[in-house]
Amino acid sequence: MSNDSSKQGFSHLNTADQPTMVDVSGKMVTERIAVAESRVYLPEVIRQQFSGSDIQTAKGAVFQTAILAGIMAAKKTPDLIPLCHTLLLEGCKVDIQLEGEEAVVRCTIKTTGRTGVEMEALTGASIAALTIYDMCKAFSHDMEIRQTKLISKTGGKRDF
Repeated sequence: MSNDSSKQGFSHLNTADQPTMVDVSGKMVTERIAVAESRVYLPEVIRQQFSGSDIQTAKGAVFQTAILAGIMAAKKTPDLIPLCHTLLLEGCKVDIQLEGEEAVVRCTIKTTGRTGVEMEALTGASIAALTIYDMCKAFSHDMEIRQTKLISKTGGKRDF
């Protein structure tokens, strides 16, 4: 690899190919929004526990707990992912819906700043999905966290 890592597209490496936090001080402050989604396959034995808008377990309400876990995780993203910037999150919404055989977790993060919130949205959705798994494993281990992906991001150099 050459010493000019920017030619390779690796912005988290300096000219000596060592890790660095990207300097965003020259970027414009803009409103930034990111939405990420995780999908959790729930076998029938777990779906049978669904009542109203949640699944009740001995540990408590699954979706409510997963929503709180997702919000907490989004706020802790820079503690978990080494080169993420610490951001003031102005909004964090985690929504969980049962769609067919899957719990669909959507995490929407909003901030005004110089860098995006994709990692916070992905972390929030991921941890909410893991919380669903943890709270439902007494019923079955046949669950699958099938997908975690970025749905959209706005406010930076390019929208997605």
